[in-house]
Amino acid sequence: MNNKRAPLVQPTTAVAPHPDYKNEIVDILRSNLTPKLMQERILTYHDNDIADALELLKKEERARLYRIVSIDDLADILAYAEPAGLYLNELGLRQRAAVLSLWEPSDACDYLQELEKAERDTLLELLDQEARQEILMLSSFDEDSIGSQMTTNYIALHQGVSVRNAMRELIAQAADNDNISTLYVIDEAGTFVGAIDLKDLIIARENTPLSEITMTSYPYVYTGEQVEDCIERLKEYEEDSIPVLDSNNILRGVLTAQDITQLVDDQMGEDYARLAGLAAEEDLNESLTRSIGKRLPWLLVLLCLGLLVSTVVGLFEQVVASLTLVVCFQSLILDMAGNVGTQSLAVTIRVLTDEQLSPKQKWYLVGKEARVGLVNGMILGVLSFLLIGLYLFALKGVAVSLAFSVSFCTGIALLVSMFLSSVTGTIIPLGFQKLRIDPAVASGPLITTINDLVAVVTYYGLAWFLLIHLLGL
Repeated sequence: MNNKRAPLVQPTTAVAPHPDYKNEIVDILRSNLTPKLMQERILTYHDNDIADALELLKKEERARLYRIVSIDDLADILAYAEPAGLYLNELGLRQRAAVLSLWEPSDACDYLQELEKAERDTLLELLDQEARQEILMLSSFDEDSIGSQMTTNYIALHQGVSVRNAMRELIAQAADNDNISTLYVIDEAGTFVGAIDLKDLIIARENTPLSEITMTSYPYVYTGEQVEDCIERLKEYEEDSIPVLDSNNILRGVLTAQDITQLVDDQMGEDYARLAGLAAEEDLNESLTRSIGKRLPWLLVLLCLGLLVSTVVGLFEQVVASLTLVVCFQSLILDMAGNVGTQSLAVTIRVLTDEQLSPKQKWYLVGKEARVGLVNGMILGVLSFLLIGLYLFALKGVAVSLAFSVSFCTGIALLVSMFLSSVTGTIIPLGFQKLRIDPAVASGPLITTINDLVAVVTYYGLAWFLLIHLLGL
């Protein structure tokens, strides 16, 4: 018989604190260890952790790191650094060129484009020939094209060889190219033939012709295609990499899954910026002049629209003079109309970003958003009729007939403006897309200002017609 009693309080499992690798690395670099021992200890950490520690080091301490590690290790560390250019600029020209020669050509190209022409040309001359050719090829493409985003880190196998020879080619190329999960098959001229999954190559019999395991129906894009034109196609595939071909269907590079994720993230960032009424994303390092240049054009457009709204309000001076009560609830109508329009805009852009809609589906989207706006408008219209009427009668001492007449007008205006704003927030981005303009350009501030105009006309128009013209108040 077991006489042991269970403890009254169950022990809790302690969670070990996460090691502070950054400060450990800093302590090593600030120690009095010999360079050899310091190097050995530093390289026991992951390159990403070493890169994170750079921000805690002084410039002379980073210089010590640059001296004790090899160029290969330094290139791997700085590839994780953010911003990499800040630390790369601390190196001498030849050391910098050596690092850039080991980097992904696309990353090296991005760095070089930020430099002055004289410095860029000097570094290009110091790069090894293969790296220089790849960087020059990538820099020849427009920055918004697929060609500028691709990497040349891939394995290419020649059509017609056996599995045994293909394995030999893979081993030979893997020393310089580590993107090996998908292998690409080309003919003698370099024309893209198809793709092979690494697993299929490994399990195939050694004398099997390569054509038997080659996928010839494989997605691809062209170097000259604009990123925004093919981003939706890229999102549909779940491949490790997508081949990039030139106009002659010759394989020039690949887009890795990481590249595609970055492109999607960048595109979403641009769309978000446009929803805010900006031409493009801003960053912390952007100059004041450039930031103002992005925002001012939109603000000028919105100023003109705002003046139009004010002009329309001025046309209803008679209504305001006769019934000053209606002015109290103007902001309520404008705010609700703007909110509903922005919601419809966000839904529409989200749908357009994820799907290619047929005309029938677009009309369905308009109808759905209109119904949503109508139902929400009816609910909030009834609530505003009751609450505003009671507020004016009970708290403001307004005659019951006048109180509920004003609240009735407000409720109807809320219903109509919310319905129209839902339609406007859907039709405008669809119209932009029809004109081949990015729907995200139909930004939140633009939609809000247009809906202000709709709401003002609806509210004061109904107040004039219902309260003054029909009821004679």
